[in-house]
Amino acid sequence: MGVFDSLFGKKNLEPKKEGEAIPWIPLVSLEQLNEIEKKSHTKPQAIFKHSTTCGISRMVLNMFKQNYHFSANEMDMYFLDLHRNREVSNEVGYKFQVMHQSPQLLVIKDGTVVAHDSHGAITDIDLGKYL
Repeated sequence: MGVFDSLFGKKNLEPKKEGEAIPWIPLVSLEQLNEIEKKSHTKPQAIFKHSTTCGISRMVLNMFKQNYHFSANEMDMYFLDLHRNREVSNEVGYKFQVMHQSPQLLVIKDGTVVAHDSHGAITDIDLGKYL
């Protein structure tokens, strides 16, 4: 059962080490999208679109968390709950000209999307090269 537990999000009962958590910024309003575009001219911005009802999305999110090692000073990481913020999710696609996927990661720099992918390919994006 250990493999299934790790794949499908069984809670790890061990406390996380300090500094391991992603400094998520909740993406909950349309106004934040203009802010993201503006801030991307001085620091890379990223949006992780997540479906809270999808097992694959949960698995990819867990894999992403395990491999993320950047500080809030290097990149802003926005977390978008698709079900709670459907209007915002739809606008992300229009504003940044990327077809909706779930889960999905977008990296925005200088006002445009410089990288995006979905599902398991999210973990293939080398965020370090956009710093």
